[in-house]
Amino acid sequence: MTIVGATVGAVSRRVKDMDRWLGDGGMELIGTVGASFDDYGVDGEDLGWALGTFAPARPACNPHGIVQAGVHGLLLDAAMNFAINAALAGRDRTKATLEMKIETMRPALLGEPYRFRGEVVRMARQVAYGEGTVRDGSGRLVSRSTGTFLLERAGA
Repeated sequence: MTIVGATVGAVSRRVKDMDRWLGDGGMELIGTVGASFDDYGVDGEDLGWALGTFAPARPACNPHGIVQAGVHGLLLDAAMNFAINAALAGRDRTKATLEMKIETMRPALLGEPYRFRGEVVRMARQVAYGEGTVRDGSGRLVSRSTGTFLLERAGA
């Protein structure tokens, strides 16, 4: 396991280099809806996290300029997957989303600035559990998600 970017005195570090996935995360749809992955890492408990920005574009919204719940699901699913992959060593990776719950607390609006985050809650041998959030510019919770993800272990 190679540490790509460790910060002295902090609990955040990088286990693997996933910089090529910054931006749209390798999924054109992420960019189309106005989102971008900005950073990722692993905390002191070897649990991954991923951060992104979201300025909803027209394709993300209904005719009234409100982001559809499915777009929240897209971003939260991708953020949790990114976080899990950030924590997995070598060629191990997520294989599929097994279960996911999404809650929206307030509307996200066309062109407004938002931040999203995915975090690993627990990593097991075959599955990982994640949480994701979208927050507005004031830090208020806009949507959140929990999910269970099937893992593909390279040595298994």
